[in-house]
Amino acid sequence: MQKTDTLYTAYVEVLKEELLPAMGCTEPIAIAYAAAAARRILNELPCEVCVTASGNIIKNVKSVFVPNTGGLRGIPAAAAAGIIAGHDELLLEVISKATEAEQAEIKAYMEHTPITVKLSDSPYIFDIDITVKSEHHTANVRIVGHHTNIVHTEKDGEILLDTCADTPAESTDSGICDRSAFSVKTILEFVECAELCDIETPVKRQIDYNTRIAKEGLSGSWGANIGKVLLETYGDDVKIRARAMAAAGSDARMNGCSLPVVIVSGSGNQGMTASLPVVEYAKELNVGYEKMIRAVALSDLVTIHLKSGIGRLSAYCGAVSAGCGCGAGIAYLYGGGLKEIEHTIVNSIAIDSGMVCDGAKASCAAKIASAVDAGILGYHMYKNGQQFRAGDGLVTKGVEETIRNIGILAREGMRETDREILHIMCD
Repeated sequence: MQKTDTLYTAYVEVLKEELLPAMGCTEPIAIAYAAAAARRILNELPCEVCVTASGNIIKNVKSVFVPNTGGLRGIPAAAAAGIIAGHDELLLEVISKATEAEQAEIKAYMEHTPITVKLSDSPYIFDIDITVKSEHHTANVRIVGHHTNIVHTEKDGEILLDTCADTPAESTDSGICDRSAFSVKTILEFVECAELCDIETPVKRQIDYNTRIAKEGLSGSWGANIGKVLLETYGDDVKIRARAMAAAGSDARMNGCSLPVVIVSGSGNQGMTASLPVVEYAKELNVGYEKMIRAVALSDLVTIHLKSGIGRLSAYCGAVSAGCGCGAGIAYLYGGGLKEIEHTIVNSIAIDSGMVCDGAKASCAAKIASAVDAGILGYHMYKNGQQFRAGDGLVTKGVEETIRNIGILAREGMRETDREILHIMCD
């Protein structure tokens, strides 16, 4: 693959597009972002707020803590945080500058302001529509498709922005950059030939940010402390450290830690799952800085490739795809080529593909630990001459066809599962 090739450019661009910093779980932060934009358009403090969101947004925001709010969680807290302390120019770090005084103001604002939450009947899986009202004025902001994709704004009935919302529920999530030509084979070719300067900046930031929050997860007390439990129960072998670091980052992030993470496929949990286990193995194997950067980039791109057929939000747990990605990155660190990486991915898919997403919350850390374990086991299975073969459930001949099967399962087959999960959670 040459630097002038279209696919080379696409891989460079997708890393820049996907590896973005975000503070807190990305769905409540997207609500805070929309609310901050709506408040800016209104140009005064709203006395009434209505948030209309698609089911997957409600599912992912319902139980998770919103950072910099003093321990609040849920959609009203996210909207209030954006209105009181948000700076929409900061995108997914919209409430990163909230002061202690503003945190107190958020709570007071929620006590005295009606904030209504409604389930959207939109055909879009990712849809946030926020209307804010003052005594004499009204403003509206709508986000569709991904976390900062504002498609509509208006004030007092005058449309300020109206663009095409082109991410319906039936389509795959192709994000901003076209991923239709991506494959495991070309991802490996890119990672091996890419100039370090083309991939280093976003990947290095991902490693730095995600390592920092994982260390906070291990040093503090966050959620169910899955990272700590792993280390205290099973010791500090690299296989345990790999799981514990990723889980600890989620422990902190799901439970209100204000440290930013670098996301993958719109998810901080996936960003940590794809990167932190690979970093632990890179240190253990002493492969050097450049090999570590390339291995993490490989893990990221495999994760993105799997998620492209699934969509950003689904009943299918996104950590499973990132666990496959980290397994591929670990196989690469051990010197594995295309065959080892492909079999690692297929084995990993077969192990953990039944895991459902029931929203963002403390138990995500445990699911991450399971997904990382599947990635590690998937590699060691192949190294020991073992593999899952075509006809074993969802596995079919060829890694790309197996990935396609998972996309169909998650996108089409699990729609009713997604609705039932939401129904159970709301009840």
